[in-house]
Amino acid sequence: MTIEVRVPQLPESVADATLVAWRKRPGEAVARDENLVDLETDKVVLEVPAPAAGLLKEIKLLDGATVTSGQILALIEESASAGAAAVSPTAATPTAVATATAAQAAAPAAAAAKLSPAAKRVAEENKVDPQTVVGSGRDGRVSKSDLVNYLQAKDAPAKAPLSPAPPLAPSARGARQEQRVPMTRLRARIAERMVQAQATQALLTSFNEVDLHAVNELRARYKEPFEKQHGVKLGYMSFFAKACVEALKKFPSVNASVDGNDIVYHEYFDLGIAVSTDRGLIVPVLRGADQLSFAEIEKSVANYASRARAGTITIEELTGGTFTITNGGVFGSLLSTPIVNAPQSAILGMHKIQDRAVVIAGQVVVRPMMYVALTYDHRLIDGREAVQFLVTVKQCLEDPARMVLGV
Repeated sequence: MTIEVRVPQLPESVADATLVAWRKRPGEAVARDENLVDLETDKVVLEVPAPAAGLLKEIKLLDGATVTSGQILALIEESASAGAAAVSPTAATPTAVATATAAQAAAPAAAAAKLSPAAKRVAEENKVDPQTVVGSGRDGRVSKSDLVNYLQAKDAPAKAPLSPAPPLAPSARGARQEQRVPMTRLRARIAERMVQAQATQALLTSFNEVDLHAVNELRARYKEPFEKQHGVKLGYMSFFAKACVEALKKFPSVNASVDGNDIVYHEYFDLGIAVSTDRGLIVPVLRGADQLSFAEIEKSVANYASRARAGTITIEELTGGTFTITNGGVFGSLLSTPIVNAPQSAILGMHKIQDRAVVIAGQVVVRPMMYVALTYDHRLIDGREAVQFLVTVKQCLEDPARMVLGV
C-alpha cells in the first residue's frame, strides 16, 4: 500500500515553507515517525515524520523547493519492510531496480546542487563525485577547499603526510576565494523585520548602568539550595525579567504598541527572550511573566534556548510578546543599541558585566557593573518615560527586595 507524505498544516501566519534537506533517499527503509525531511519557515525548522514504516518509494520535490500546507512531498510503500532494501539484483522487480537506479542517480545530483559555483567547477574539472567528499560546511556542505584537500590527499604518495607541506606557489598565495549562498528564510525574515522596524518606527536609545553587587550576593548565597530544590541554576535573566515586569507595570506605554492611529495597551506581560542559534536570532515568549517565579523563568528560558538551538521549538512559542530582552553580554558586548522587535515598542539590551571603579558614599570601590540600553519607539514613548523605566530596572536590580515587596 502506498502512503502519501504531505506537508503538515502550517500556522495561519505562515504561507509557505522551504524544503531544506531530505533525511532519507528513495529506496531506503524508514520507521514510523522517523524524520524524513526538514522544512524551514520564517521562524522555525519543521520536521516531517514518516506516517508509516516501509520504503521511501519516491521523492516528489527536491531541496530548495517552496511548499504549502497539504502538498505531497513523497510516497512510502507501506507493505515493504526494512529488509526489502537489501533484495538481491536477481530477485528485484523492474520497479525496485528503477527506484534504486533513480536513487543512485539522484544522490550525486543532490550533492552537486549544494555546491557553490567554485566548488562545482573543481568537482567537474577533476571528475570528483561530491558524495565521496566529507564536507566541512553547514549541514555537511562541501566547499571548494574540501575538494582541493580531497584531491591533494588522493594524489599524494603514501608517506606524504609525514613530510612538511610544500610552500604555495606565488599565484596560490595571492588567490582570493568567495562563496555565494542564498539567505535562509529565517535570515531573510530577520533582515526584513529589522529594516521594517527602522523604516516605520522613530527609534531612540537611552542608557544607564547597573551595579549587580546585590544580585551577585543573592546568587552566591542561594545558588546551591536553589539548584537543589528547583533543578535549575539561578541566573541573571530571572532577575532582569522580574525587574522589567515591575518597570512595565509603572510605565504601561513601554508595554504598548502602535496599530495605525491607535495605541494598544497590553494588560499582560509576555516577555520575549532573544536566543542566538546557528540559524539566526529568534525570540521565544514567556507568557504571563508577571505570574512566574524565579525558578519558572529560569526553567522556561533554559528549555526555550535548548529547543531553539535543536530546531524543535514551535511557531506558537515565537509569536506575540509585548516587550523583549536581549543579552549581548554573553558574547562580550559592552554596549549596543538593540533594534525593537516590531510591533513591540521597546527592547532592553543587557551587556557584559565588568568590574569598574565607582564612587559609593564618598568611597571608590570596585563593583560588577553592567550597561543597559533601552531602544524605544519615540512615537509612543517619551524620553522621560524611557529614562524612568531604566531607573526602575536599575533600582530593582540594585535592591532586589523591591521585586519581592513590590515597591
